Amino acid sequence: MKNLRSTLATVWRIAIPYFRSEDKWAGRGLLAAVIAIELAIVGINVLINQWNSRFYNALQERNWDSFVSEIIYFSVLAAAFILLAVYQLYLNQWLQIRWRRWMTAHYLADWLHEANHYRMQLQGDAADNPDQRMTEDVKLFVDRTLNIGVGLLSSIVTIASFVTILWGLSNAAPLHMFGQDIAIPGYLVWGALIYSVLGTILTHLIGWPLVGIDFRQQQYEADFRFNLVRVRENSEQIALLNGEAAERERLLVRFGRVVENWLAIMSRTKKVTAFTASYNQASVIFPYVLVAPAYFAQKIQLGGMMQTASAFSNVQGALSFFITIYRQLAEWQAVVNRLDGFEAGIVAAGELATRKERIHVVNAGDGAIDLKDLTLRLPNGTPLVNADGFSLRRGERTLLTGPSGSGKSTLFRAIAGIWPFGSGSIAVPAGATLMMLPQRPYFPTGTLQAAIEYPAKEGAFTPAQISQTLELVGLPKLASQLDEHGHWNRTLSLGEQQRLGLARALLHVPQYLFLDEATASLDEPSEAALYRLLEAKLPATTIISIGHRSTLDAFHDRNVVLARAGDGFALQDSKSAAAS
Repeated sequence: MKNLRSTLATVWRIAIPYFRSEDKWAGRGLLAAVIAIELAIVGINVLINQWNSRFYNALQERNWDSFVSEIIYFSVLAAAFILLAVYQLYLNQWLQIRWRRWMTAHYLADWLHEANHYRMQLQGDAADNPDQRMTEDVKLFVDRTLNIGVGLLSSIVTIASFVTILWGLSNAAPLHMFGQDIAIPGYLVWGALIYSVLGTILTHLIGWPLVGIDFRQQQYEADFRFNLVRVRENSEQIALLNGEAAERERLLVRFGRVVENWLAIMSRTKKVTAFTASYNQASVIFPYVLVAPAYFAQKIQLGGMMQTASAFSNVQGALSFFITIYRQLAEWQAVVNRLDGFEAGIVAAGELATRKERIHVVNAGDGAIDLKDLTLRLPNGTPLVNADGFSLRRGERTLLTGPSGSGKSTLFRAIAGIWPFGSGSIAVPAGATLMMLPQRPYFPTGTLQAAIEYPAKEGAFTPAQISQTLELVGLPKLASQLDEHGHWNRTLSLGEQQRLGLARALLHVPQYLFLDEATASLDEPSEAALYRLLEAKLPATTIISIGHRSTLDAFHDRNVVLARAGDGFALQDSKSAAAS
């Protein structure tokens, strides 16, 4: 019961924001319409139940006129039922897509808010597969929540409507055994209740492991899919290393988990299906068994017997709601748990950026980026970089060097405000524009023009500006491909990608440009030419570079080294390029 309350509380927390959002009136209106139609359908079922009595009595009495009138009456009810069912499905789907659209936008906003997506990876939540959470899980949550919620309401209303009918029929057709009537008020109601409760309990005992198994199945499927994407993205390196056999073995191991867990689902589903199928088949004849003695004792007519069986079936079906949708319930609970975990991961990532002991990036200073009492740490708390009273002066071109793993790239991440582990402060001039260019720049899938202009919107620069810039960075042949769509991180060489990254910097003209081995894939003459281009075209831009080539000294005014100091590394000024 405690677990049920917890699940329902989580469902409420995930679902209710939509019905309080800017789309609340449309959502509430559609939900009200779906519920109203469901209640109308229950009302039609009540009328059909009453029709059963009259129709079968007409058959028993061979009353042609009554038979024809009841056929016409049933046709009207059937037409109304069909119309309501069609529009209920239509409105339900309309509500689903609006609700799903809002939830997807809401999750995207939270996930992409101030580098939450990056911090979630740092916390080890990369395997949580946010792509699956915002696609499959959101879709299933909306679908299952509506279907289960409306189905539960329908069951409650059905029970309330038909219990009264069934109670009256119990009195009209008393339990007849051993040649005499046995006075048990509402025995048909008690029979349906006992039958349904026993079935629900047994179904739960047999099927409850499906919740955990379904949850693991989604994890294994997502893990397998994620690693397939990794292989696709790194296909060139795998091919160069002849790593196909190793990758095939790794992927088969992961798919083996999918298969093994699926076999567990099959085994448990077989048991649940065997019981529920037997239960449902038995429920067809059970009401006739109860009322047949009264019918054969001529206590009721055929119509009364059929009405009783119909009412019993409706009550028993409503009471057995959880049996008929048990598999959906198990899947729904697993989806709720995954979305709850995803939301918790977003919250935890946000708390990293707001906790008291963190790196504070503030807008202050007179043109320099000042590091004060700064300590960078790894996610496990190990000290990495220490810096106090150190400045990256405006207008100065600084080369940052140091051994691999000394924290050069992490320092860049901290200045960008996305590295949460550590303490101290980084003062960045108010309103300053920063651009980080890594060794492998990111280009979104789409037109080449949009890829170069990123993160600005497509059309921020004219084709003429972009073409001119492409020529400057040595890629004039790409000027004719600006309108072509492609996956540019795959189709272009790393050297071409680095040239495009510098083209992006030339277009955006940032005040501070951080180059994290952004020209490492180019030969030295090309690298030198591009640095001279930056010096000519971005004279007011402060450039901070990470690099290992000694030839870079000539293009920088200052050389800063990350040298071993105690448990970590410290920033130390080396001799300037001019002095060397």
